[in-house]
Amino acid sequence: MNLSNLKPAAGSTKSRKRIGRGTGSGRGGTSTRGHKGAGSRSGTSTKIGFEGGQMPLQRRVPKVGFKNPNRVEYVSVNLDALQGLVDQYSIATIDFDTLKEHGLVSKNDLVKILGRGELKAKVEVKAHAFSASAQKAIEAAGGTIVKL
Repeated sequence: MNLSNLKPAAGSTKSRKRIGRGTGSGRGGTSTRGHKGAGSRSGTSTKIGFEGGQMPLQRRVPKVGFKNPNRVEYVSVNLDALQGLVDQYSIATIDFDTLKEHGLVSKNDLVKILGRGELKAKVEVKAHAFSASAQKAIEAAGGTIVKL
């Protein structure tokens, strides 16, 4: 060991530049706060989104319509997707876990079965909601529906 390979201990030094420690430090004088104005004084704070008196972005952007906070969002799965599952994996009961396992829905989704396509297989389908055409098509194929 010699002087050329000495290093400070890990965690003993800080990487940020210290301000307000004299003009020789490069960050003395006004300590990066600029001259005059509210931001240069001690104890200053501004609201989130404040843009120096300019109209803030969230107030400049036009707001249109109404967004219902109580809206229930369903992930739609069509009959042709169910028929594809039955053809590929020969499944008798299609429920939420089956759809999740095959990547059609995510864990927190609500499922609605829609009537696009054709269902030939006799299957039991469990979902949160069904369209009238899907319900009719499943029952016409000899299957049953169960609302979760």
